[in-house]
Amino acid sequence: MMLKALLFPAMLTALSPAPPPLTPPEGNVSEAREPSADTEALPIGETSTCSGVLVQGGLIICHGRAGTRFRLGETELMAGASASVAFGLGRKADPTISIQVIPPQGIAPDILTFDIAPRQDETAILRGIDCDKIDARTEAQKAHAGRSWVKKQDGWQNFNEGRGGLDGFLRPAEGPVSSPFGYIRKYVTEGCPTKERPHFGYDIAAPTGAPIIAPAAGIVTLAEPDLYYEGGTVFLDHGHGLVSLFLHMSALDVAVGDVLEAGDPIGKVGATGRVTGAHLHWAVKWRDTSRADRDRDFYIDPALLLDLPRATAP
Repeated sequence: MMLKALLFPAMLTALSPAPPPLTPPEGNVSEAREPSADTEALPIGETSTCSGVLVQGGLIICHGRAGTRFRLGETELMAGASASVAFGLGRKADPTISIQVIPPQGIAPDILTFDIAPRQDETAILRGIDCDKIDARTEAQKAHAGRSWVKKQDGWQNFNEGRGGLDGFLRPAEGPVSSPFGYIRKYVTEGCPTKERPHFGYDIAAPTGAPIIAPAAGIVTLAEPDLYYEGGTVFLDHGHGLVSLFLHMSALDVAVGDVLEAGDPIGKVGATGRVTGAHLHWAVKWRDTSRADRDRDFYIDPALLLDLPRATAP
């Protein structure tokens, strides 16, 4: 079996017919073997491949014949009909990770090793935020938050295998980034407990009513207009364990069970839920599909998914 390990073009200089030795910044290259000029010519079914955005909060996508198993730590994923699996990289992922590749034909396993670049997340102190926007306080607010929590848990119960490999994500709304993923927010308001939380989304500043589109194909698993913290919310399951969350929406144009293609309308930007102004909070959660419990699920950086190459135009 032949294995290849490479980074997406967003992370490395594009490969040429006779590339020089590669020395990517910050060590973002597999230590297993360097890419070569003929790597893209190797067809799926003849090789197993792993590539991705090798940064904390990024994503690694592996391809192989149906039945090939890919193991990262305690997570083992098997390539099914789509011939691909995806591993999320946490905000504090180890600086070096190894993926064991176990082919279905009884060939000896192999291991790919990758260096993962560290994040450089900043901390901001936010003063004077309304206490009710930091945490539910009254009994009515707590009851609303509790009902919202149950609805969100219901939205996490179903899984979409995905119809094919992941071929990149579109930006779901137009506008400047108002708060990046990983930003550490420290809320300091007189009369309220001090809270410090990382920001697990990618906020796009846009006016109420601005359109929101699907960044990739998927199935709607939750569509709720009034969650306590999140306001109008949609979950879109892209398969491969990846789910996009769209928060604070003023209008929802989809319902649970809808099947969307990349670029399809989802709804409108708003200022619902716990916000200080209109914007879209786009988050992406990676779920460990090898386990029934959700304890090892975590959010990854949506901005890094925009670096994945698209196989076809939307």
